[in-house]
Amino acid sequence: MSIAQRGTSATGLGNGDTGYHTVDRYRFQEVGAPTFEFTQSQSTDVPSGQGFANSLKMDCTTAQGSLASGDALNIQQGFEGQNLQYLKYGTSSAESLTLSFWVKSNKTGTYTVEFEETGNTRHFCKTYTIDSASTWEKKTITISGDTVSSLANDNTLELRPIWWLAAGSNWTSGTLATSGWSSQTTANRVSSSQVNLADSTANEWYITGVQLEAGTTESDFEFLPYDVNLARCYRYFEKESTNSNGIICVSQAYSTSASLGYKQYKVIKRTAPSISFTGTAIALTAGAASAGGTLTFADITVDNCRANIASATGLVAGNASAILANTAITISYDSEL
Repeated sequence: MSIAQRGTSATGLGNGDTGYHTVDRYRFQEVGAPTFEFTQSQSTDVPSGQGFANSLKMDCTTAQGSLASGDALNIQQGFEGQNLQYLKYGTSSAESLTLSFWVKSNKTGTYTVEFEETGNTRHFCKTYTIDSASTWEKKTITISGDTVSSLANDNTLELRPIWWLAAGSNWTSGTLATSGWSSQTTANRVSSSQVNLADSTANEWYITGVQLEAGTTESDFEFLPYDVNLARCYRYFEKESTNSNGIICVSQAYSTSASLGYKQYKVIKRTAPSISFTGTAIALTAGAASAGGTLTFADITVDNCRANIASATGLVAGNASAILANTAITISYDSEL
């Protein structure tokens, strides 16, 4: 929970806001057409004496006491199949998984964690109980390995734990799939006793210290250096900020109105990213004043992309140049699962 490249708080999250908003790699998902809204934030509220500095907080800001049948809310994290081959799924040697985490909420009761094999459309569900209001509690959940279906050995989403926070009857009306891996059925995904975290603006839910590991017993939380965690996050999302006049990349003017250069990402991406940016850029060539223009990105790969300034003026064709930030600029490279 220590990395939050997109920001430390996102407000008004509800219908239509599925995606990544604050803490890296943790995805907010709403389903249906709910009227509830939440603020998600990176919090400094953590269990005492455990070594954690941050948690992920969900704070209900607009309540929905009665959920429509298709409404739902959860938090999830996805994993690439090629990182999970050691689990030996699809064989008789399939490894068990143990998920441990710290959680806190004023809303006591039953919550559901669903383990989903997205490529195989299979799942295994468990419940946990928040026993004491507004008190950090550690939860440990163990499930057996899937001896039937293997996980694709590639960079696609193959497995994810899902922490359910609210679910309408479409999700809760069956029999919770607690007996083992099975074909995913919507009605069997969430416990019929699932808490509705959206039923009051007083409701909050925190999570930290999440660890998923092979085996039937939990181990001490593995604290990694900040730079190691950050590099792992960069594989899925990288955000860079440059102040006015900062260099975006060196380039070459190939006409009097255009210049291009290549940007190398800090870390090889999971897949060719989508790129977005805020602010404006200019180009500068030796012997010529800075010139305005339109910044675009092309030839996007997992390693780098081409930054191009077009519709500029005053460049010297053939000269070395630079693409600069005309105003403060941020560039985001998104390869999330």
